[in-house]
Amino acid sequence: MISLKDDNTVKGNVRALKYISFLFPDDANCEDAMVRKMVVPLHCSLNMLEGDTGCSIWPASLFLSEFILSFPDMFSSKTCFEVGSGVGLVGICLSHVKASKVILSDGDLSTLSNMKLNLKMNQMSTEDDEPVTSECLDSFDHAQIGGIRTEIDIISSPQVKCLHLPWECASESILQGLKPDIILGADVIYDPLCLPHLVRVLSILLDKTKSSSRLPGVGCGGAIGSSHDYSDGCGSHDVVAACNSAGYAGPTEHPMAYFSSVIRNANTFDHFLALVDKENLAITDLTGTLQPASLLPYMQSYDRLSMRLLKLSSK
Repeated sequence: MISLKDDNTVKGNVRALKYISFLFPDDANCEDAMVRKMVVPLHCSLNMLEGDTGCSIWPASLFLSEFILSFPDMFSSKTCFEVGSGVGLVGICLSHVKASKVILSDGDLSTLSNMKLNLKMNQMSTEDDEPVTSECLDSFDHAQIGGIRTEIDIISSPQVKCLHLPWECASESILQGLKPDIILGADVIYDPLCLPHLVRVLSILLDKTKSSSRLPGVGCGGAIGSSHDYSDGCGSHDVVAACNSAGYAGPTEHPMAYFSSVIRNANTFDHFLALVDKENLAITDLTGTLQPASLLPYMQSYDRLSMRLLKLSSK
């Protein structure tokens, strides 16, 4: 990796253009037997050391994307909502397997802006109508991969909703208005200060009848004990109105959550488990029983053995 932070010629947030090629084996459980390869162009951070974590491609998002593409029937015709969507790779895969609704969210505005660009580069429409520049579209007509000029698969998809949704100020009315069938998250179990808010969000999303009490304000970088009214701010009324006008219907069965994660700190993960239990949520480790197909065999730096696949539901 090359760091350019000391280069005076580099201004602002620098992005690299990467291509993720999912290669489907002959026996893969993919929806379209004719699809042997799916190439996804993504604008992302130059590397993971510059602090721009939301615009990095994390291994857990690759694993969750493989999971979605390997078991398309689980997500087809479902309303799917992702927390901490980052570069938008999971949402692109959800659209590929024909999820009926795809709602992506992130608490960082610059990450959200980059995510929208990635969706448009992959021929997916978002709630705004701003066109991608002609220079961008021209550069995505073909992918230069390993010295070979390769056509990019164009994914026909419904509109994708992108929401600015910081966990610490997401009101109950916002979350109940989303009504997803499936909630997804990749590598979001890492910051102990954010975990109470994440679990609170999951508790409301997984059980629409539950009345969740407000937690003391804890910003994802703030101090415990700071005051915050979860019913205010963060565009709550705009979010609910946008989702209702788009016709996002509620789930037809009990919602489930699927999370992929690398456990970097055992104490942090134990803290997450304790919060989950306190909110009366059931958690199941599916790592050994529901393995996705290996669709990224060329990525030598991608260690699937370190991944955990978790399912959460309301008890």
